[in-house]
Amino acid sequence: MTTDDPAARLAGVRDAIARAAKLAGRSDQIELIAISKTHPAEAIEPLIAAGQRVFGENRVQEAQAKWPVLRERHPDLRLALVGQLQSNKAADAVALFDEIHSVDRASLIAALARAMESGRRPDCFVQVNIGDEPQKGGCAIADLPGLLAEARAAGLPIVGLMAVPPLDVEPAPYFALLAKLARDNGVAGLSMGMSGDYPTAVTLGATHVRVGSALFGARA
Repeated sequence: MTTDDPAARLAGVRDAIARAAKLAGRSDQIELIAISKTHPAEAIEPLIAAGQRVFGENRVQEAQAKWPVLRERHPDLRLALVGQLQSNKAADAVALFDEIHSVDRASLIAALARAMESGRRPDCFVQVNIGDEPQKGGCAIADLPGLLAEARAAGLPIVGLMAVPPLDVEPAPYFALLAKLARDNGVAGLSMGMSGDYPTAVTLGATHVRVGSALFGARA
């Protein structure tokens, strides 16, 4: 069901998460990240009013343009960076975001570690290129143990893994693989699942789901 009412959309997504969690026998907390990239503050405010508290952006510069004012009005909001991060934007990202879901290479780990000397320490997820797609960010599966070791040695607060399965294929095997990689490498968080597949991701262990169009409607 689609609706123009942001509160109703939010309630529908939360209900779908709860149903999927029940199906999987889960009682743990699942974080819903409302992906607000390309959406202006006036489209975000109704979701905040409806009780949503965690939002996600793809680009540091876009987030810098709209979130300082929103957070001044709503100091309890959390902000997640879900898009690729250039090393030269690491300090800006650490200053603005509470979660960074796209740690995927040694140079970025080094830049984030330097930026975190400021005292701000956002939760970090290592992004895995789960479908081995050349156009996508994320480290190769074979490189994951080494990259995690490097991130931990640098003092990054690594809380989980993130992945985006290939488009137009059944996502469940990719979600299951990411969950196995997390278990094998001793991390608890799983950032996986988007508007088209987040209930499946929840049944397979997602702790963070990144939902955009199901909450905001289709982007222009």
